[in-house]
Amino acid sequence: MEKLLKHFAEEFQGELQYDRLHKTIYATDASVYRKMPLAVAYPRTTKGIQQLVKFASSNKTSLIPRAAGTSLAGQCVGDGIVVDVSKHLTQILDLDVKNKTVTVQPGVIRDELNEFLKPHGLFFGPNTSTSNRCMIGGMVGNNSSGTTSIQYGVTRDKVQALDVVLSDGALVTFSAISSEIFYQKRTLRSVEGKVYSNIFKTLKNKEVRENITLKFPKKSIHRRNTGYAIDSLLDAEIFGGNEPFNMCKLLTGSEGTLGITTSIKVSLDTLPPSHTAMMVTHYKTLQDCLKDVVHAMKHELYTCEMMDKVILDRTKENSLYNQYRFFVKGDPEGLLLLELKASSEPELDLKLKQLENTLEKAALSYHNVVLRDEDITNALELRKAGLGLLGNMIGDTKAVACIEDTAVALEDLPNYIEEFTAIMDNYSQKAVYYAHAGAGELHLRPILNLKTGEGVDLFKKITADVASLVKKYQGSFSGEHGDGIVRSSFIPMLIGEDNYTILKEVKKSFDPQNIFNPGKIIDAYAMDESLRNEINIQTPTYDTILNFDDSQGLVRLAEKCNGSGDCRKSAEASGAMCPSYQATKNEKDTTRARANMLREALNNPISTNAFNNKDLKKVFDLCISCKACAKECPSNVDMATAKAEFLYQYQKINGVSRATKMFGKSTEYNKLAAKFPSIANGLFKNTFTSNLIKKAAGVAPQRTLPSLQVYKKTTAKTNNAVGKSVFLFVDEFSKYLDGIIAQDAVSLIEGLGYNVTVIDHLDSARALISKGFLEEAKKKIDDCLTFFDHKISAKTPLLGIEPSAILGFRDEFKRLATNKDLAVRISKHVFLLEEFIVSEFENKQILKEQFKDEKQAVKIHVHCHQKSLSNQKVTFDFLNIPSNYSPSLITSGCCGMAGSFGYEKDHYETSMAIGELRLFPSVRKAPEETIIAANGTSCRHQIKDGTKKEALHPITILRRALVNY
Repeated sequence: MEKLLKHFAEEFQGELQYDRLHKTIYATDASVYRKMPLAVAYPRTTKGIQQLVKFASSNKTSLIPRAAGTSLAGQCVGDGIVVDVSKHLTQILDLDVKNKTVTVQPGVIRDELNEFLKPHGLFFGPNTSTSNRCMIGGMVGNNSSGTTSIQYGVTRDKVQALDVVLSDGALVTFSAISSEIFYQKRTLRSVEGKVYSNIFKTLKNKEVRENITLKFPKKSIHRRNTGYAIDSLLDAEIFGGNEPFNMCKLLTGSEGTLGITTSIKVSLDTLPPSHTAMMVTHYKTLQDCLKDVVHAMKHELYTCEMMDKVILDRTKENSLYNQYRFFVKGDPEGLLLLELKASSEPELDLKLKQLENTLEKAALSYHNVVLRDEDITNALELRKAGLGLLGNMIGDTKAVACIEDTAVALEDLPNYIEEFTAIMDNYSQKAVYYAHAGAGELHLRPILNLKTGEGVDLFKKITADVASLVKKYQGSFSGEHGDGIVRSSFIPMLIGEDNYTILKEVKKSFDPQNIFNPGKIIDAYAMDESLRNEINIQTPTYDTILNFDDSQGLVRLAEKCNGSGDCRKSAEASGAMCPSYQATKNEKDTTRARANMLREALNNPISTNAFNNKDLKKVFDLCISCKACAKECPSNVDMATAKAEFLYQYQKINGVSRATKMFGKSTEYNKLAAKFPSIANGLFKNTFTSNLIKKAAGVAPQRTLPSLQVYKKTTAKTNNAVGKSVFLFVDEFSKYLDGIIAQDAVSLIEGLGYNVTVIDHLDSARALISKGFLEEAKKKIDDCLTFFDHKISAKTPLLGIEPSAILGFRDEFKRLATNKDLAVRISKHVFLLEEFIVSEFENKQILKEQFKDEKQAVKIHVHCHQKSLSNQKVTFDFLNIPSNYSPSLITSGCCGMAGSFGYEKDHYETSMAIGELRLFPSVRKAPEETIIAANGTSCRHQIKDGTKKEALHPITILRRALVNY
């Protein structure tokens, strides 16, 4: 087969990968399953997909269509060829504003489509929790719905036409057709003809149609994906209904088991009214919460979402989402997020009052709060994060996606939940309740350990019992997440064997050789096989130099990744994760891929030393250690720290290159060069010598080498007026490369009336950590902590200049220090200089009058480590202290330099591509008189190399704004 694949790759219109690395990172999606594929294909064209169909048909293998790979039921795993449409098939093909339709390729991201549509006053309504990375092709495959379905319907309601490659390789357009055209298509001697003929032959029988209606989910449940949607075809005029026949209704929700879609035409909605408010209602019991859904849904809600205490408690432990809890009062068992929209504020106020009156009359909630503007966005982000937050449970016991997709009629919801809870109680389970209450769908998850036989047994039994309960209420077992592997085996029981036979005939007519995504919907894989972990195999442990106790070891750190794919956000989305993926669009460069590869390497080592793995080295290669994943990943999968450990372990076996040594131990070389700064700078600037230095150090020839600016310590001033004393950590970067900034820091602190003690002889170990020299880093860290012991306190805090250096006290110091308790204690009193000054300003210890009142615009780019371990706003507030300064944050992710990463010749192109995503264009657009601020030394050098503009440290900017400057 490998020879066949190699030959096929030469003619394939796309990319084909069949190495162990790519197969491993595509072996899982966001479900509990793992199947090693034969290969991964990235088609560039429709012909490429047709070539794949021909290859699969000729060589008795299968094709597994995949977009963002966020499937919760195992739709995107299989042992054939994974067909990833997310990289190349990403074009918006046509927009018809008049008829409110848009035609796209399957790899178009939902949120990006809506950004494109926004100027035209239109949008695509279905809105999943993964909307910033999920793709229209995946939404069609799953019949996705999301928070807006109660107002705008589900994907099936929107699909007008699909271009689909069928099993015979033909490209066919499915759309609404008349009865006359339907009859004509039945006569075609092709797969398309057989499909139409089979559908007619089956559904023309009235008794068959009545049996489908009787046994399929209630029609009032608009979120339903149980099997193929043959029930949705019954409204066609050819079967006695009043609608034209449209095969798209059947294909939507078919999970790629009937063909591969190349083009999608969907109907659009007019943008909703602009005035918005959200009422968040609080409940002491889940039953009260669920009973209130019926009352709330009497109003024209645009969102009716629920969160329970389990989810809310998880948000407390996440640094990003904890700040979004501002609206939660007390300790509710459940919340409802009820969104209203109107064309004017008076109309909105009236709707709010009417909703409030209804809820007060019901008297079930104990507290109601109204949110507006950005607060609504943050509240919904909290709800959207539910899936990922559940993955952040420490240890082997997780909230498992198996029964999380049940939907029942709204009037059945309280009774259904009561019986569901009884089932959970019977299994001694505390389930998780969250999601789309207004649509009768809750994401219900048992807490299980699927590494044990007992856990897997419960997995099967609970799923079977809940499936029977869903059938009792004639609900849908698969409301919006699809059947996949986890639920497909229950379809015969749910809809009856006679109806299941019809589904089998549908599959056979579309795909007689079973090449499209086998094992899902029809002839299902067993739900308790092909799990991510082998049953009753003990989780391996490894001796690591970094402390991973907070994840119960490095293996479980990797296993925290549940595959939800937040790291696949594009540059257009908010946040910084994951910069290298944003630049390359390669799954290999996501946090998810790194976690998948690390989990595989440690659980199934290919050598006596699990870290001696070249695939791991490849997958970590473009990790720029920005630490965005540590904050933005809902599961807090800190891949930067994992990379540092891997490099340490790998280099112990394989040694280090000269370039790695020069970058990792750069402080030693800078210290030596600082003895002769003029000579060193002359060598750096001279074209001939600088090229020699770059070649020796593995620096990209296009890069400029930073000049030495050595900090010269001066006698500290004593300011008795304030009397507060601080320590200033002049780190190794500030001391040797940014000495002027270090002096500005001293001058600023003294100019504001503080006593400052400068510490400039210690090393933050940042470069050592980033290059895996962890034993040397540990010594430097212990030296720092020993020196600052009994010096640093709330009264005498430690302030820093370079974010990557000073914020290490809050991060890696606690993982590497010999005395962890000391590291934790000191970390509580360590601050960026910006953080300290803003805090003092808020406490009236610093006044606006201490600064000039001249006007100045400033655009700010904030260092990645600050975004992860602190926040951006503090730098904005810092530069907003002078009365007439007008700072604004650049909505940039990582600059792309990331310490030494961007200097390295092998990474130069990726580094610059990351910079071009958002940072460089924003800097170039800034007027000449606008100051560019960047507090990272690498960020400032990246801006200079990428835009030819000089960026200043915020400290320098505020120093110059002092009245006495």
